[in-house]
Amino acid sequence: MNASTWLFFILSTLLVLASLLVVFLRNVVHGAMALVAALFLIAIFFVTLQAPMVGVLQVLVYAGAVMVLFLFVIMLLNPTSVEQRRSVWWSLGTLLGLVLGGLLAPMLSKSEPARDPLAATDLFGSPEMLAKSLFNDFVLPFEIASILLLVAIVGAVVLAKRER
Repeated sequence: MNASTWLFFILSTLLVLASLLVVFLRNVVHGAMALVAALFLIAIFFVTLQAPMVGVLQVLVYAGAVMVLFLFVIMLLNPTSVEQRRSVWWSLGTLLGLVLGGLLAPMLSKSEPARDPLAATDLFGSPEMLAKSLFNDFVLPFEIASILLLVAIVGAVVLAKRER
């Protein structure tokens, strides 16, 4: 195993741990900070795939802007009580996660290496391809995501004002 394989396994382990912390931490601010760590690790993956533009956008858009929005919503709602876990839903979610992992394991073990992995990454992550993809193929999902973020902000403000 070479250094890039070791780097991949180390980053993958850290990303899985950060993702699990997002799900299992009881404090919402700590969970948001674990999400920031996971988003930074995803950006590092993009940089290792020779897509620095996508990595920088990952940090700016998700780890920067969206996480600031999440933290503002958390501060606006001011969750003081910790929600109690329901054992039925907890056990059902664990069971479904194990079943999904069991179904995905054979699919991941049968994967074949790409014929020429460098040919597929020549244009991946370049600003030109990103702009063409975003503004030609994904205009509607991009606009829908912006509207959903606006609705989330308005909903947080309404929920915060209702309690006072």
